[in-house]
Formats: sequence, structure tokens, C-alpha cells
Amino acid sequence: MNRNTGRRVTGIAHLKQSVADILTTPLGTRLERRTYGSLLPSLIDQPDNGPTRLRCYSAIASALMKWEPRLRVTRVGITSGSQPGQATVDLEGEYLGQTVSLSTSLQMRGAA
Repeated sequence: MNRNTGRRVTGIAHLKQSVADILTTPLGTRLERRTYGSLLPSLIDQPDNGPTRLRCYSAIASALMKWEPRLRVTRVGITSGSQPGQATVDLEGEYLGQTVSLSTSLQMRGAA
């Protein structure tokens, strides 16, 4: 179900929505699934340097490996957005046996 319209969503659109939900959900915030989400929100306000970027890549890849079994990630990229707290995550991987490229804009509003 599309989180904004309530209409049915399938395929790549559903995968993209799922990826965004996983990456923007701080660990420990889902009552029945405390391990759902990623460490990405906790990296907000960290220095924009090599080690932090590596931690972001790791947070993205590990969360998607755990919570999105339809996608096998082969490449992760992050681009800073035009607004504060905004970033674009570029992913490449395999989805249902075919190679896909996903780009999703994330609005990260605060740390966990």
C-alpha cells in the first residue's frame, strides 16, 4: 500500500518505498520489531568525512540485507541533497533476478 495515497503499489515502486522506510526508521523505534530499521538516522550530524561515509554505506547495506530480502545490494552511493538533512541514496543490485538501479531521496529530520 502506498503510504501517501493508500492505493496499491507493486514492483519497483513498492521496493523503493520499502527501502526508504527501512533506511529512515531508527533502530528500536518499532514496538513489535525493535531491530527493524537502520543505523543511518543515528549518523545525522556526524562529520562529513571518510569514516562517517563508510559507516553510512555499512548502515545502508546491512539494514537492507536484513530487512529487504527481495533486493541483493551490489553497490551503494550517497549524494548530499540540496536541503539540510536531505540525501539521495543510489543503489544497484538484483531484484527478482534482474539488475536494477534505485535512487531514493531521504529526508532525515533528527537523530535517534
